[in-house]
Amino acid sequence: MTLAGDSAEDGESHTTGRSSSDDGRRNVCLVVLDTARSIDVDAETMPTLSRLGEAGTRFERAFATAPWTVPSHASLFTGTYPSEHGTHGASPALDDRLRTLPEAFADAGYETVGVSNNTWITDEFGFDRGFGHLRRGWQYRQSDTDMGTVVRGECLTEKLQAARERLFDGNPLVNLANVVYSEFVQPTGDDGAARSVDWICEWLQNRDGSRPFFCFLNCIEPHVVYDPPREYAAAFLPAGVDHETARSIRQDPRAFDCGEYDLSEAEFEALRGLYRGSLAYVDEQLATLRETLDAAGELERTVFVICGDHGEHVGERGFFGHQYNLYDTVLSVPLVIHGGPFANGGRRDELVQLLDLPETLLDATGIRDDPLRDQSQGRSLGLDSTAAPREAVFAEYVTPQPSIDRLEARFGDVPDRIYDFDRRLRAVRTERYKYVEGDDGFRRLHDLRRDPNEARDVADAKPSAVAALRERLDARLGPLDAPVRSDAVAMTEGTKQRLADLGYR
Repeated sequence: MTLAGDSAEDGESHTTGRSSSDDGRRNVCLVVLDTARSIDVDAETMPTLSRLGEAGTRFERAFATAPWTVPSHASLFTGTYPSEHGTHGASPALDDRLRTLPEAFADAGYETVGVSNNTWITDEFGFDRGFGHLRRGWQYRQSDTDMGTVVRGECLTEKLQAARERLFDGNPLVNLANVVYSEFVQPTGDDGAARSVDWICEWLQNRDGSRPFFCFLNCIEPHVVYDPPREYAAAFLPAGVDHETARSIRQDPRAFDCGEYDLSEAEFEALRGLYRGSLAYVDEQLATLRETLDAAGELERTVFVICGDHGEHVGERGFFGHQYNLYDTVLSVPLVIHGGPFANGGRRDELVQLLDLPETLLDATGIRDDPLRDQSQGRSLGLDSTAAPREAVFAEYVTPQPSIDRLEARFGDVPDRIYDFDRRLRAVRTERYKYVEGDDGFRRLHDLRRDPNEARDVADAKPSAVAALRERLDARLGPLDAPVRSDAVAMTEGTKQRLADLGYR
């Protein structure tokens, strides 16, 4: 793999770029639905996305390279696998030697903007590279001081204490505005999607249009805590379960993992209803974004990409959340591309990966960018692409997140099964088989034709298939015991608190 910093000279352009949007260059709008799993994305939960797929191209078998946000976004931005980009739980910062998708578009003369509603996808972890502006969606006024501790207060006393501790860290007027918004103004059930879309819509309406744009948006509504507005949840909750009852169910995946509490199947069914309601709510925001692109005269010349970054377990196989395993439940994601060369592309069934998006978007916009293409392990998904279809897709879980040490620090004694998660995992999926192995000797093989839900391990019965798939893994990802980057990055206290809210603690 060639790292961008090894071959790029300062100030050198690596594109075949042109000077303005008047020459026909296409825009790109990339929307990541954080924690959207493909099995729940359908015409009922997300009618707007379904219509975009009908008018564009819908990829029925798209897979993330990792089961959680940081390594998956790093792959999506760089076209590389987790063991290559080295961004994982023990080393969450993006390697600055790697070329990123926003950098490619910025150097091609594009206006590059983004809104992130996930605290991992920020400048703190290097994901701002190439963006002219990357907005923190959870803040009403942009500030390095995160007043989220006030929101998390369980009572008025805790809220006041948190406000006193943080108010004068930075600009107190901005901090106060953020508190007022979060406590009195923010819509119920919205985790930033509506405000983020409003900001993008205002930006679209007011930009001078002299350049094409690359716009990125991360919407985190499908992530724990599932808390859609009442009207969006109603259609998906089980009979006899109201909104208040469903919302009262505890949502703390790490505490569930560690046996601090349990959930019945009926409670998980209610949580699945809330989860689907969250998808329905964010679909409404997609509709607003699409309408604004259309009203601004940009939809016809925009490649509009919507995908999940990873999936989610909501009680399946005894898991809650998206950590510690590589089942398809956390790897299979929705992927729709609308516009440009993807218009009327229909439904496509070949195996594809999110790391195919850099090559795909460069091709769709006519940008060359040799450093990004040289490092990428992806292949273009364009209808006229000469790339051979994938015979397999790959995924990695480099380090447990959170680590077992952190679980012990929070919960004390943890169940024995938790120690089984202290391992590195990787997986390969072909048309027929799914093989997963760990650096502790763990292995599983599933015959997907007979066992699409990955319920039965047939590794002992099919040693030749195991050997062939293990060889394929080594050829693509290198030896399982090969070292990966593990330098930790310091996080602000505000980031730590917000990540704890998302279950990363």
